[in-house]
Amino acid sequence: MQIITLISDTGSQDYYVASIKGALFKINPEFKIIDISHSIEAFDVANAAFQLRCCYQDFPDGTIHLIGVDSEPMIVPPAFSDDRKFIASYPTIMKFKNQYFISNDNGFFGAFLDENKPQELWRYNINSDNIEEIKFPMKNCFVKIAEKIQNGDDIKTFADAVQSYKKAFIPKALIEEFIIRGVVIHVDSFGNLITNITRQDFERYPEDAPFTIRFHNDYFIDVISETYNQVQAGEKVAIFNENDFLEIAVNRGATTTTGGADKLFGVKTRDLVKIEFNPKGSLKTLF
Repeated sequence: MQIITLISDTGSQDYYVASIKGALFKINPEFKIIDISHSIEAFDVANAAFQLRCCYQDFPDGTIHLIGVDSEPMIVPPAFSDDRKFIASYPTIMKFKNQYFISNDNGFFGAFLDENKPQELWRYNINSDNIEEIKFPMKNCFVKIAEKIQNGDDIKTFADAVQSYKKAFIPKALIEEFIIRGVVIHVDSFGNLITNITRQDFERYPEDAPFTIRFHNDYFIDVISETYNQVQAGEKVAIFNENDFLEIAVNRGATTTTGGADKLFGVKTRDLVKIEFNPKGSLKTLF
């Protein structure tokens, strides 16, 4: 059974997702289609990359992922091929960890891979005269590519091998002598604040060094918990989630009138979060 995942910025209030699924089921009613998210902010390929990077490893080899965020190709006419104002982006197929990722080459691949390298990468030979492929590419182009892959067609017969791909900007945590500076990169449906500070970043510092996590000026946490329920309901908590990103939450906050950490603390994506370390022997550790 072929598994196909969908992630897009189309939202769920319109017919778009149903149309994409209908096109897939016309090919094979036995397809297993998994929705990752259709609530990606419009054109936010970095967030799409983050969300897919957090879950792709849970899928088996051979899974096909369709990424419909900023999916319309930019086909540069030959007469303008040397004009720097025109930056081409084409439907592209990536094989990574024995799974297939189909997206417009708009920065998604670089954001998803980070420092990793793809097994293989191909640029789809799109027909610029076929306006239907360009008009609704996730349905009329990406679905067609998925059909060819699941049929076992040699990708080289409909796409050209390439080496380069664009990379959307994803901020990395800044590591200083006694401070880690990061930002909130995602707010989940519980209002939990997921940052770009990783467990690896945190573990660069001595295990017994006192620290304070500071966010939105007035709020702080000075302990890392293993689970949400290690604090009382309604209390703020910091954990490293299953993907090893620092997460700030309010335990069971999403069930209260105040809402999750985002609403309670007034924090949103791209807001700053920092961890200050106080080495033993410094003045701050004496009081």
